[in-house]
Amino acid sequence: MFDVGFWELAIIAVIALIVIGPDRLPRAARTAGLWVGRARRIVADVKADIDREVRESELADLKTVEKEIKSASSSIKTAGEKLVEDSELSNIKSTGKSLVDSIDEELTATKKAVKSSEEHQIETAAKDNESAPRSNNDSETKS
Repeated sequence: MFDVGFWELAIIAVIALIVIGPDRLPRAARTAGLWVGRARRIVADVKADIDREVRESELADLKTVEKEIKSASSSIKTAGEKLVEDSELSNIKSTGKSLVDSIDEELTATKKAVKSSEEHQIETAAKDNESAPRSNNDSETKS
């Protein structure tokens, strides 16, 4: 990230040894390590929260699409049934029925796809919640 090589670290160590002194250098290095660890945990927590929010918004979008599909399907079904009832020709009636059947099949397939996507999102969120760091107190009690 910062592209610091061996010689840069060696120069920093020598300067720290001169400025801080050999007696306080180990304590200062330990404190710096604790702060770096805390910063990493905070960044990981923020990243996990952002990922979780993105997944939740995607899930909400999928539910909205599912509602739109259901409403469109019901309106098409109603229009198809009205067409079949109004029609006196059996050919038109059978065509309308096949149209409704195909829409039902597409709706069923779409529902399955949405449901499997929701389940996948829920499983991924559960896995992320299990693998996310529990708290910052664990590292503070060890030190």
